[in-house]
Order: sequence, then structure tokens, then C-alpha cells
Amino acid sequence: MTHPAPRPRPGSPTPPASCPAAGSTAGPAAVVPAARAAAGRTAGIAAGAADRPAAGSSCEPATGTATGTTAGTTATPGAGAEPELFTWEFAGDPYPAYAWLREHAPVRWTTLPSGVGAWLVTRYGDARETLADARLSKNPVHHTEEGKARSRTGIPGERSADLMTHLLNIDPPDHTRLRRLVSKAFTPRRVAQFAPRVQELTDRLVDGFAGRGEADLIHEFAFPLPIYAICDLLGVPAEDQDDFRDWAGMMIRHGGGPRGGVARSVKRMRAYLGELIHRKRGDLGDDLISGLIRASDDGEHLTENEAAAMAFILLFAGFETTVNLIGNGVHTLLRHPEQRAALQDSLARGQSALLETAVEELLRYDGPVELATWRYATVPVTIGGQAVAAGDPVLVVLAAANRDPERFAAPDTVDLARRDNPHLGYGHGIHYCLGAPLARLEARTALASLLTRLPDLQPAVAEEELRWRGGLIMRGLRSLPVTFTPEHPQAR
Repeated sequence: MTHPAPRPRPGSPTPPASCPAAGSTAGPAAVVPAARAAAGRTAGIAAGAADRPAAGSSCEPATGTATGTTAGTTATPGAGAEPELFTWEFAGDPYPAYAWLREHAPVRWTTLPSGVGAWLVTRYGDARETLADARLSKNPVHHTEEGKARSRTGIPGERSADLMTHLLNIDPPDHTRLRRLVSKAFTPRRVAQFAPRVQELTDRLVDGFAGRGEADLIHEFAFPLPIYAICDLLGVPAEDQDDFRDWAGMMIRHGGGPRGGVARSVKRMRAYLGELIHRKRGDLGDDLISGLIRASDDGEHLTENEAAAMAFILLFAGFETTVNLIGNGVHTLLRHPEQRAALQDSLARGQSALLETAVEELLRYDGPVELATWRYATVPVTIGGQAVAAGDPVLVVLAAANRDPERFAAPDTVDLARRDNPHLGYGHGIHYCLGAPLARLEARTALASLLTRLPDLQPAVAEEELRWRGGLIMRGLRSLPVTFTPEHPQAR
């Protein structure tokens, strides 16, 4: 394996950093930040691993497109081929850049578009170990620069809306307690009972466009399906669900741009959840919010803020991952017609085995979550031979790990029948996605319905016209226009 030249040791001359002109159409150039001053940070690091730059040594990110996306920078050890991260071009296809990082800098300090620095972990073995490492906390109070973490990491507006005490931000024992309370809603038995409702929602949405011969599968299908499903599970009344759809739409539209748009939606959602919890106390049902209230009343010590935060994160994390799973999955099938034909043939014969492995392969190949959510080292740790200081943020790049040739045969090939597939699409360890069983159910139902009812589904625009949202954590299309033979009304 080829490695770049080691970074200069502390105190040695370092080439000056350079910044592109703001607004440059070429995007920000790669920069070479100065080595960190503390000699202890480089002790024991394997040759070729990039040292973390000194605070303030890298230039300010250059202004990106009119929508506000900017490129991040990496600590570059002089390798001319190092790819540029977090540009619009990168968002369209990040996998070549991730392959470079896996090969040359598997644990790399990077300055993100927000200006926050973090270690990117890209190899499968390192990623799996990191996701399960109890020394890495989910709580941003462990960030070396906690003030910066408050304003530039996590979900915009969650702190000001008193929504911090959810599963993505806490560690055991609180995490264990809260996860136990909500896990009852996502048991295989409970999810199986919800299957007829998911099919009903799917059929209703497909009915809305099947007769037209064209549709935007993101806005008309992949987006509303998980919103309505999670609202039903939470116990949001039908008359209020369109409000949730509007708030969720605001989060997706602004996910890769200004954080203020998301924060406003978060505050509105928090106010509504507080009112809903208050109303449900007098009329408990069989829904998840009622279950959280019962747990609080039965002595589980669940505060109203915790109940609201749990409901919020189940909605926030539960809908966008499924939007992207369905959207990315259909996009992949459209680009691989032979694999799609095999799946359609299997469905026509009434077989489900290929559909199940197909969803797993789509999660691996181009999954809905590009980076796992933030972690912070509570003590000095070593990841993949790289020293990481206490307080440093760590981001596991799930998309890179899931294409690691050291773990997956032919990782850049779509194989819907792949059996050896321990992907990290929904994480690993105690923070493994709680709603994964529901997301898998929704994806299987959505794909089977589309491929069966609209068998000649085709993209309506060229591949280069598609645009991907520019957020850090999630990976998903802004839209997916398709055409198909209109379904005859009697066939519905």
C-alpha cells in the first residue's frame, strides 16, 4: 500500500497555506496547514498518517455556490492527487475521494465547511471498532471547543429548543434507559403488525401518480411515505400530519445550507410536541408518545423534555434516512438494469429472498447515511494507528467503510444477491439505528410496489442533471424525475 510522505515534525518548516479567491468557480484549493505544535501528538504515529493541524492554521473556507455550500479542507501531506472534499462535485459522487482516503489517509484530520475540524475514519475495520468504542462519547460537552460544537455540530436548533436529551447525544446509563423505553415500538413483532399500514400508505401514494406516466419519486413518494408512517407510529393525529410534512420538508431543503431554516422548523416541531404530549396525557392510546408518557408516569423518570426529545429524534432520524434509502435505491436500480430485471423477475414469481438481500446491498452500495453522527474522544485514543486527543471530534464515514475492498468483494459492483454483507449502513454498537427494522420494511414495500406496478420505470433526465443535497451526514437526491407507462385505472 502506498502512503504519502509523513507530515513535518513539530518545529520544522511548513509550506504556507493558501486560500482561493472568494467566489472562485473552481472552488477552494487544497491547503497545507501547519503541523500541531504539541510534540506529544505525533509520538507513535505510523509513517504516512497526517498530524492534526494547529488551531487556526488553515484558511477560512471559500464561499461556495449561491445556496451556501462550501468545500472543506484536509491536512494535506503534499500528495498532489488528494481529492477535494465537500464540493458539489464531491456530493454527486464521493466514492473516488473516499477510495483515495482509505488508501492514503484512512484517519485524516479535516476542516469541514462549517469551520469545525474532525477526524474522518474511512476503513471498514477502523470504522466498526470506532462505532463501538465506549471511549468516544456522543455528548458534545466533551468537545475541546464546546462552544463551537454547540453552534456548528448536531441538529440546528435542538439545544435552544430543549431537545438535546435524545439518543444521538447521550451515553450510558441515560442512553441505555431511554433506548429501552422506545425499543418496544421497534421489535420485529411490532414492525410486522405495522406492515399493512405501510402497504396502505404506499398504495395511496402510488395511486396519486400512477395514471400520469411521470412523477418525481422523491417529492411524491420517497419523502411522504416515511413521514406519514412515523407520524402514525408516534400518534400524531391525521389532521396534523401535513404540518409535520412541511417542517420535515424545510429540514431537507435547508439541510445542506443555512442552519437557520432547519432551526426554525425544529422550534415549531418542539412546540407542537409539547402540546401533543400535554393533550395525550388525558387520552392515552397505543402509540409511541403515549408509551413514553406511561413510562414517565410509571416511575421511569422520563421528563417531558426527554419525551419530546425522543419523539423528535425518532421523527427527524426516522424519516430522512428512509427518504434517502428509497430514493438512492431506486436511482441505483435505474442505473443497473440487469440487477433490476433480476429483482423484478423474482417479485413476479412471488419470491421475497432477493428483495431482502437487495435492500441490504442498496444500503451498502449507496446508503442513506454518509457519515455517522458526531463522536468525541473522552481520553486520548488511537484509531488506525493515528493518535486522537481527548476532546477531538471523530466522524466515521460509513459510505467509505461500506466500499472497503479489504472487507467486501468487488465493492464498487452492485450485487443484489450478495450474502456476505455486514455493512454499516445503520451503524454498529449501542447506537445502531433503532428504527432500522421499520426502514427496511418501508424500503421493501416501496421497491416491490414500484417495480411491480410501474415495471418500465425510466429516468426522465440525464444522470448529470440530477442534484444531490449537500449536507454532511445524510446522502440523498433532491429530486428523481421518472417516466413510465401510465397505469390503467382498472388496474389499481
